[in-house]
Amino acid sequence: MSDTSSTTPARTYLFALVDGGGTVPPELGAVRRLVERGHDVTVLAEDSMADEVIATGAALRRWTTAPNRPTRLADDDPTRDWECKNPLQLFDRLLDLQFVGPAPAYATDVDAAIAERRPDLVVCSMFALGAMIAAEGAGIPFDMLMPNVYLLRAAGMPPMGLGLQPARGFAGRTRDRAINALMERSWAKGLPAINDLRRERGLAPLARLWDQAEHARRKLVMTSTAFDFPATMPDNVRYVGPVLDDPAWAIDGDSKIAAREPADQPFVLVAMSSTYQDQQDSIQRVVDALGSLPVRALVTTGPAIDPTIIDHEANVEVVQSASHQALMPTAAVVVTHGGHGTVIKSLAAGVPLVILPHGRDQADNAARVVARHAGVKVPRSSKPAKIAAAICRVLDDPSFADDARALGEIIRRDAASAALVRELENLPVTCPI
Repeated sequence: MSDTSSTTPARTYLFALVDGGGTVPPELGAVRRLVERGHDVTVLAEDSMADEVIATGAALRRWTTAPNRPTRLADDDPTRDWECKNPLQLFDRLLDLQFVGPAPAYATDVDAAIAERRPDLVVCSMFALGAMIAAEGAGIPFDMLMPNVYLLRAAGMPPMGLGLQPARGFAGRTRDRAINALMERSWAKGLPAINDLRRERGLAPLARLWDQAEHARRKLVMTSTAFDFPATMPDNVRYVGPVLDDPAWAIDGDSKIAAREPADQPFVLVAMSSTYQDQQDSIQRVVDALGSLPVRALVTTGPAIDPTIIDHEANVEVVQSASHQALMPTAAVVVTHGGHGTVIKSLAAGVPLVILPHGRDQADNAARVVARHAGVKVPRSSKPAKIAAAICRVLDDPSFADDARALGEIIRRDAASAALVRELENLPVTCPI
């Protein structure tokens, strides 16, 4: 039976998604919500996401020309970003292997899907610039999903990737201008190839690489405005609240440690990346820290790390996955790499955090947690004693939990707002010929 409102006609959607690890559950949460409302949804996805796509009830269409990783294991990672020694090397690798190099292949696959499905809207992950160009060239509106904080340039927003706080005064504004100019020069290396792809489809060239995102009907930022830093946003930006769904592969089982007495020993949940980031040594140091504390701890390594390689004390349980939604309300603190999904779900549960950023957007998420006094950040290379001290600091100071709970109330409200579906359904009514 369709759940689609009588005032909202059934639509045909094409999602063009690239496996970003933690981006997958919220993106597929959008898919599932549209399917539940009776819409016809097809998802172009990688084999590493296939089971999760099928679980939404949408039709799965695999990338055939574009990159298609079979698993989330390290050997199948196309960018291997953990190998990069500096941000400039990372930029070059992202351009070559994610944003620009495979853009023609993404466009080719989306061309074929559009020809077959004739969607009313194409919904793209941020990685799939070629998919956006294919939709624009076919005259079909496209939205860009951003299941993170706002990652593009905006007035008042600190440059991304460095874990910066918002600029203060002349020195801060000078800092932002200098970093933004350097980043712009790095992105500009990919502009000629993107403009060539646009010209092939009769589209005008761009002045900057990320102007492609400004051609989106909507940029849907899947977080809470209370969590992100304030900034002056482009007209097509909409904050639609987070999707708090667990990934389909998370096991909703019982944890012996979480249920174990004495209950006066605080429960600590450790949630690390769902993709490989060379994090096994960091996990071991976190586990060593927990083994020295009077706590009960459950460590979820994620599917990219074998939990049996982690040595641990009796007060620590190490598993590959567990239902974070079920466990977080009982936790006193969450220790994490700082992916947006884990951070926002922890805060929604009112739980403060200890964050060891490993890369990607994680330092930026940590900066927002620190700014809201909802947790602390320590380097990923920290020794067990320093990690233990950070955990104790959060456990011993109730103001961290107080502020996490206050922020969590707003995050839960935004997550329940239905703004995401409302924006995706807000399309012009078309009359049958």
